[in-house]
Amino acid sequence: MILIMFAIFLLLLIVGTPVAFCLGISCLAYAYMANIPLMIIVQRMYGGLNSFTLLCVPGFILAGELMNAGGISDRIVRFCNSLIGHIRGGLAQANIVASMIFSGISGTALADASSLGAILIPAMKKEGYDVDFSCAITASSSCIGPIIPPSMPMIIAATMTGLSVGKMFIAGILPGILLGGGQMLLTYYLSVKRNYPKGEKATWRECLYEFRYAFWAVLMTIIILYGIIGGIFSPTEASIIACLYAFLVGIIVYRGLNLRNLPGIFFNAAVTTIGIMVLIGFANCFAWVMMSERVPKMVADFMLSITSNKYLIILFINILLLFVGTFMETIAALLTLFPTLLAVVTQVGIDPIHFGVVCVLNLVIGLTTPPVGVCMFVTCSIGKISLSRFTIANLPYLALNIGILLLISYVPFLTTWLPSLM
Repeated sequence: MILIMFAIFLLLLIVGTPVAFCLGISCLAYAYMANIPLMIIVQRMYGGLNSFTLLCVPGFILAGELMNAGGISDRIVRFCNSLIGHIRGGLAQANIVASMIFSGISGTALADASSLGAILIPAMKKEGYDVDFSCAITASSSCIGPIIPPSMPMIIAATMTGLSVGKMFIAGILPGILLGGGQMLLTYYLSVKRNYPKGEKATWRECLYEFRYAFWAVLMTIIILYGIIGGIFSPTEASIIACLYAFLVGIIVYRGLNLRNLPGIFFNAAVTTIGIMVLIGFANCFAWVMMSERVPKMVADFMLSITSNKYLIILFINILLLFVGTFMETIAALLTLFPTLLAVVTQVGIDPIHFGVVCVLNLVIGLTTPPVGVCMFVTCSIGKISLSRFTIANLPYLALNIGILLLISYVPFLTTWLPSLM
């Protein structure tokens, strides 16, 4: 029965059915074959969603929508450009730094790519950057979003497996900085090689002027991180504070938020939240079926029968997740595979928090690769280029991201040091 369920899931995935419905239909097929009452499926869906921690998902989504509508993206870009716009490829460098700052607000790569891309891709094209390069750097830098806290994928992965959300957040800080720093070095090399433009150096007065307007955006990130790390409030409470903060700053400080736009903002946040919650509900059913059929144990036994070397196992898992990330959305892949793979790595002594960060980084790399990389589609749409042009331009950044993934995979200190201080 479990093989038939997997066959139905893969068939639906191949024909282009949304992943949430692939999971749900395959679970219903299993329930029919196993003569399980459908009420059990409903109960499992509700049980997976009945979590206090998951309440932060709509909160952070709404906060991101409010900050976007309030003009936060433009403020961040202008501040970053005033700091580093004078070096070769400065606007591309500002793209990366802006993504790192914006990550602390949205927690999602798609929000980063769409909001910053709409500003930076036309600006880079106007200044003389190749449009395919502009799209590639925007999409690749958006992958920092799910690594630097607050991270939506990390919240969901931790909630499903009982790991500490706070520790997962802290574990992503150094890898996120490493990812951003590596992309900045590569961008500088490519900019010098291709003679991309550089802007005029801003005076300290101009930098302070731009910082004054970007200060409220940066402060929001600090409040969220300090509150969660310091134990002042939970991730769920942090998301509510972020919403209130974003609303007040958008209305009073930036004055870009209009009360007439609130219904549309709430609607967009609700649609995004509903899609994620349906996916989580069906994924919990899918995970329950796999646990009932002892699939995690079978996968663990199979891998351990090949080798008990944890370095080889992490290599096998990296290859698997890089492949899965090319055709499955990040959160869907995490919900489907993370609990099973976690059962494998814990048996060979790999730290669960470290493995969680490795899994998330693996899967977000797929956001910039064909055939279903959502950040790739967004930036190609903004830049009006073909997927083939994007893919070729993105190859250096793809190689860099995979190299950093391997570094993080085999140097656990990069993810475990900061959480050990908590």
